[in-house]
Amino acid sequence: MQERLTAPDFPEGLEWLNTERPLSLRDLRGKIVLLDFWTYCCINCMHILPDLKRLERKYERELVVIGVHSAKFFTEQESQNIRQAILRYDIEHPVVNDNRMVIWDMYGVRAWPTLVLIDPQGKIVYYRSGEGIYEPFDRLIAQLVAEFDKRGLLDRTPLKFRLERERKPATPLNFPGKVLADESTNRLFIADSNHHRIVVLSLKDNSVEIVIGSGQPGMRDGDFLNATFRNPQGMAFDPAKEVLYIADTDNHAIRKADLRTRKVETIAGTGEQNHLYPPPSGPGKQTALNSPWDVVLIGETLFIAMAGSHQLWRLDLRTGQVEPHAGTGREALLDAPNSAAALAQPSGITTDGKKLYFADSEVSSIRAADVDPNGRVETLVGGDLFLFGDRDGVGREARLQHPLGVVYHDGMLYVADTYNNKIKRLDPRTRRIETFLGTGEEGARDGENPTFDEPGGLTVAYGKLYIADTNNHLIRVADLKTKRVETLLIKGLDKLNPPPHAMRTEQLELPTAAAPEQGQLRLIIHLPEGYKLNPNASSRAIIKAQGATVDGQMALTRPLNTPSLELPIKLTRATATLQVHLLLYYCQSGRDALCFVKEAHLTQPLRRDGTASIVQIEYQGSL
Repeated sequence: MQERLTAPDFPEGLEWLNTERPLSLRDLRGKIVLLDFWTYCCINCMHILPDLKRLERKYERELVVIGVHSAKFFTEQESQNIRQAILRYDIEHPVVNDNRMVIWDMYGVRAWPTLVLIDPQGKIVYYRSGEGIYEPFDRLIAQLVAEFDKRGLLDRTPLKFRLERERKPATPLNFPGKVLADESTNRLFIADSNHHRIVVLSLKDNSVEIVIGSGQPGMRDGDFLNATFRNPQGMAFDPAKEVLYIADTDNHAIRKADLRTRKVETIAGTGEQNHLYPPPSGPGKQTALNSPWDVVLIGETLFIAMAGSHQLWRLDLRTGQVEPHAGTGREALLDAPNSAAALAQPSGITTDGKKLYFADSEVSSIRAADVDPNGRVETLVGGDLFLFGDRDGVGREARLQHPLGVVYHDGMLYVADTYNNKIKRLDPRTRRIETFLGTGEEGARDGENPTFDEPGGLTVAYGKLYIADTNNHLIRVADLKTKRVETLLIKGLDKLNPPPHAMRTEQLELPTAAAPEQGQLRLIIHLPEGYKLNPNASSRAIIKAQGATVDGQMALTRPLNTPSLELPIKLTRATATLQVHLLLYYCQSGRDALCFVKEAHLTQPLRRDGTASIVQIEYQGSL
């Protein structure tokens, strides 16, 4: 048997996420360790995350997965941006920021993703790059468990890490990926991607009209209330039919939402990722797809930016047939006839009716493909796989950084230059691109000098550009003439309570308090300094009592730093218990754009006391 090499330990001084402290392989002796070398832009890295979750669940006491984030793009080197990716992808294992590629070089890694398996004695067992990792690693881990268990060298002590999601407050929207406006019906469709649903607003007053999907991740057709999605992204709307087409990205499917019947139906994709190369065409419902990220409708043809297979596809809505339109499936930048061109993770698509314009993310380019299948693909602006940056200019001399969104309007293309935190404007005739909005810094500042945080989707209606400001969990609105930006204030937020899986209810047991037989109950909410209740949402307190009578529900509407309410209370027994359920919508003062949701459940025991005149309950939980 070939001697196993000792795995080099992690250097000191690196930043760690999803854990309270740095880890070392020395401290993990007795555990099987799986290193996942990844970068958060990479579609192949996203594809193996479900396999890693399966392995973590199956070997939860024997296996420790550690993500080694070795960045491709400049912006991916920053720990805060990696943290956002951890939250967006729901990663549940520790991640080390290898921003200088030190661990990458120590292990001789050459591609994303690469996985390295280390045995309980710290020796390297196996090394593999690419997708399709579950079966080989499952087999090897099972062998290591048997081998080291027999030798008494396997540590099955459970390990628990403090995850980033435990520190993230809930928001009404969660990493919205794409937006789509329709002037004919006065609607704005929002892909509330990490809440796994579509939110439909009225463009007249920004109020919630419809929510499509239960908010639970899954793939279930049916009525809007019970249908499920998994990370939906781009959308296309047919106003004549009242039908919304949705790129259900992590389900590898195209879904149809009929706004008349309020039903969701899968029209392409099987729910499984296609791994074949070249990918086959066929009947939509029988053909596996690969991470469709955006869609655009021309007549009865739905064109798809198929990020996972590095292609554009088309779905004939009359026949149900789906097939590649442009790109061979090889990841590269090659201008050529549609069938011979090479693309790299197309993630946004739009049209002027004659050409398909798309954001080709991994080559940081904006490209065009003829609608005619016999046409060509050409690059309008941008570089190549490792040519990126932030430079306005003409054609191939300009530089972008992983753009995700593009929309055609009035002869121009507006581009979400995602990793540069900017919106740019491109003239497809002259191929000149220039910064339109944004300074490049991360933030959520409104006004004439706005900031964004990895915007991912764009749409236009009534002279306004609507922006899915993904990492800010916001929709921003820019006036195309004045360039002034405002944050969209959504009305009817009570319809957008985060799904149960997305919001952690805080449980608090309060000490017994003295109470009068008949008097007043005062509830005080202590908000953090610099925050106030959101005036556009109805925060509320629901109070239930055992052994007492109390008016059960009150709205907390005053935008005060310390909102409070008073209710009459009467004890019917010597001891009583109050159950107080709080749902709080709150925002930063002076910066209302950053708004959050908090749910808390307080249990307050009471003891009758003739000297008391009031019962006071104070909530100062962690918001």
